[in-house]
Amino acid sequence: MPLQFEQSFNEIKVLIDKSRYEALKSVNAELIKLYWNVGRFISEHMKNAVWGEKTIEQLAVYLTGHGPDYKGFNRRNLYRMKQFYEAYPGTEFVSPLVTQISWSHHLLILSKTKTSEERDFYIHLSIKENYSKRELERQLDSAIYERLMLSQKNILPESESCKTGSVFKDSYVFEFLGLPESHSESELQKALIDNLKLFLLELGRDFIFIGDEFKVQVGNHDYYIDLLFYHRELQCLVAFELKITDFKPEYLGKINFYLEALDRDVKKPHENPSIGILLCKGKDKEVVEYALSRSLSPALVSEYSLKLPDKKLLQLKLHELFESITEEK
Repeated sequence: MPLQFEQSFNEIKVLIDKSRYEALKSVNAELIKLYWNVGRFISEHMKNAVWGEKTIEQLAVYLTGHGPDYKGFNRRNLYRMKQFYEAYPGTEFVSPLVTQISWSHHLLILSKTKTSEERDFYIHLSIKENYSKRELERQLDSAIYERLMLSQKNILPESESCKTGSVFKDSYVFEFLGLPESHSESELQKALIDNLKLFLLELGRDFIFIGDEFKVQVGNHDYYIDLLFYHRELQCLVAFELKITDFKPEYLGKINFYLEALDRDVKKPHENPSIGILLCKGKDKEVVEYALSRSLSPALVSEYSLKLPDKKLLQLKLHELFESITEEK
């Protein structure tokens, strides 16, 4: 292909791809609206006692009998549409937001959540992170909503906390690593690198991996940061220091030293100060609070688990937390 044509040809390809993407989005939006409207029709007729259970079965037989185009309107799916409408009864909410994710995403969210707040959380998260169905299912199973809600107040300075409150977690789940409970820091580091795609899913899509054992030189000595990332939204470097033991106050000195080295020698002028994450096997929250109370450094202490959390237990804890907040008011 002549070089003078290649750029023009590519521009046409981009136009085609963009148009196809917009067309698919439009089709999806119309489908979601259709399912919502069908669900509303069914819900209102059943609520007014005009229809009963057998009527839904008769409707399913009637619709599916009109050919393959109506195959998706079986009894099970009609009840799902009814559930979908009853979860989002307000038309002002359905049009701009709910139509941005697929029907299969909605079915997952409806089947694995209990409250409107939880559903809203996963819808916004799916849109922001552009999750596939499998990625969304993993986040639902890992109880990311409960984990974030149960996180204690952010330990960064207040100005930083406003920007990072929804970025970093109090706990991370690495069930995909397949590591035994007894493992070394090098084994943990290698496993995270070997499963980088899933690791980034747990961290969030705005994280960009820079490298492991990232070298910083101070004086005549070389030092190595376990894992270094860049966060696009925060526009800063994020250093992870891995610990296979519970948090100890002396760990802060090392991560703070790394942050100083990054800010002096690696950070670019337009970037924000670096942030450090001490990723420990466990932590005593009171010890963490004491250790950080006089620290002005943008460092956080998070813990990790090698298995999926007990979601019912987290839901119970979250319920107790909300009750205590209500009592205080």
